[in-house]
Amino acid sequence: MDEKTFTVIDEEGNEVLYEVVLTFKNDETEKSYVIYKLPGEDKDEVFAAIYDEDAKDGGNLIQIETEEEWDMVEEVLNTFLEEEE
Repeated sequence: MDEKTFTVIDEEGNEVLYEVVLTFKNDETEKSYVIYKLPGEDKDEVFAAIYDEDAKDGGNLIQIETEEEWDMVEEVLNTFLEEEE
């Protein structure tokens, strides 16, 4: 996988660089998801969000709020990590 990064502006206005671990679209929810981490960090410490690619300024991250979505994201990540080994 090519290294992909993106920048998020946090609540204090600071730019934070993140590295994309995995992106995928779920046909059931019809949403796109991104799993990401701080560059150089272990993949055990990752973040996940819904990615709205149609938003202005290159996209928008939306917080995952349901337990069902978190379970699905965790399952996809675990499958990805198993295949990578």
